[in-house]
Amino acid sequence: MGSSEDQAYRLLNDYANGFMVSQVLFAACELGVFDLLAEAPGPLDVAAVAAGVRASAHGTELLLDICVSLKLLKVETRGGKAFYRNTELSSDYLTTVSPTSQCSMLKYMGRTSYRCWGHLADAVREGRNQYLETFGVPAEELFTAIYRSEGERLQFMQALQEVWSVNGRSVLTAFDLSVFPLMCDLGGDFFKDPLPEADLYILARVLHDWADGKCSHLLERIYHTCKPGGGILVIESLLDEDRRGPLLTQLYSLNMLVQTEGQERTPTHYHMLLSSAGFRDFQFKKTGAIYDAILARK
Repeated sequence: MGSSEDQAYRLLNDYANGFMVSQVLFAACELGVFDLLAEAPGPLDVAAVAAGVRASAHGTELLLDICVSLKLLKVETRGGKAFYRNTELSSDYLTTVSPTSQCSMLKYMGRTSYRCWGHLADAVREGRNQYLETFGVPAEELFTAIYRSEGERLQFMQALQEVWSVNGRSVLTAFDLSVFPLMCDLGGDFFKDPLPEADLYILARVLHDWADGKCSHLLERIYHTCKPGGGILVIESLLDEDRRGPLLTQLYSLNMLVQTEGQERTPTHYHMLLSSAGFRDFQFKKTGAIYDAILARK
């Protein structure tokens, strides 16, 4: 094969084996590798890590060396023996003691999202989420699979907090919100429960879970409760207007097919939903990070 064919084949293999990289990350978090190394007084050898995470020495060595190749760990050799320690990346995001830890989100992805993605072809054929096939949960009961135990529910709540520990500042500083004295970050059963009074309602990673009809219903409820001059802040990952990027947002939209009733949307799509509910003065800001911000007023 020529160089261009070689490059294309390598790219194909990168795509085909991408699930293995995800599982290395999920498994290392699940086993507690990064926490063990963070708590240790110095780098640890394979035997010490294997004993600490209660795993086989052979499997542990394979996992650690792959983590080195992925720049999740560093290794040094002393007296012919390898010793491992965390990198800055793993210290910042993969240890539970870090204020920017993403461990709960990664565990959720490994235990829930990853299993649903095993049915992606069926989701594309059927146009619906795969909770029934994956967990035996009816497709309409979106959060029953996520909250299938109290432990899973708490882990998902922690996972959302972790997301905003990294992404919160960029979306909350996208606009001047000082004109809104009382803000409400909506949660709970916002389709049925009475909505609290507020000057600004925040919907963070909410609308992407739902089809347009339910989004419109929720936005209309908020509009009728919102004070005159009040507003709504929508935080989502925005698709480009041609829907062909960013790649991560496209993947998130496919995840919405696999796991929810919704989709990721373009700014124009959100403008239509908000204006139909009565909101005006629509603005959006691409933050340059994963999540973007939309502000509209009553």
